[in-house]
Amino acid sequence: MIKSMTGFGRGEYNDGKRNIIAEIKSVNHRYCDISVKMPRRYSFAEDKIKSIVKETAKRGKIEVSVIVESIAEEDTNIMLNTALAGQYYEKLTELGKLYGLQNEISTEYLAGLPDVLKAVPNVEDEDEIIRTLSVPVREAAVSHDKMRITEGAKLAEDILYRGNIILDYVNRVEEVSDKITAAYKDKLRERIRELIDSAVELPEERIITEAAIFADKSNVTEELVRLRSHIKQLEDIINKSSQPDGKKMDFIVQEMNREANTTGSKSADIGITNIVVEMKSEIEKIREQIQNIE
Repeated sequence: MIKSMTGFGRGEYNDGKRNIIAEIKSVNHRYCDISVKMPRRYSFAEDKIKSIVKETAKRGKIEVSVIVESIAEEDTNIMLNTALAGQYYEKLTELGKLYGLQNEISTEYLAGLPDVLKAVPNVEDEDEIIRTLSVPVREAAVSHDKMRITEGAKLAEDILYRGNIILDYVNRVEEVSDKITAAYKDKLRERIRELIDSAVELPEERIITEAAIFADKSNVTEELVRLRSHIKQLEDIINKSSQPDGKKMDFIVQEMNREANTTGSKSADIGITNIVVEMKSEIEKIREQIQNIE
């Protein structure tokens, strides 16, 4: 099954204390690069979240966002930093004496200073929190995977379609190649006739030898066989492999491009050259598609 590296998934869960929203989005990347954005107080759950995502995603640049909204009072504790409050009080009193100020320091004013009173989530039971966070993350991962599978099916369809176009070009090159040697032999014979007296017997053995040398230099049978083999390998990876490998497919396409280049450089026929240009265009389109396969 072909999977795209591009996808999006969302999951939501409410356990009565918290409303949790998890979103996963990904784009193509050479390796598996997972980043998690979530409240710092739940950072102990990051490894578990990554492991859940890795169950379905093996490659790609993946961003996981987890939003936690507390909806129950018992999920939060109000902490009083008495040491900090004492320092504020001492410094404010010192400031009042320094400038002769008579203002009273009220409880409300002191409590409103930074970090004197602080709402701290009650996350003593880390195992419970991890289990709770895992629910929407797993839902998002499943949704994300379904989208990548749907996109992957479209990629596979396009690759197979273009593979058949390339096979057609290979067959056309083969047909033209079979006619080139005979055409070269006739052209060589006509050229010799132009250069020597028509009464002189044409050196047929020399013509055959030259034609054979030309045929050997311009023979692209090996390249065409390899192109057919590479296309068959792509088809097998798409249709038969349980875990298609985008990196392996990318290597195969590089080899296809190399064989096409060799075919074009060997041929002195403008017809084959034009076919190879079209062939390379289709190979490049396949390469672009494969860049997004996991």
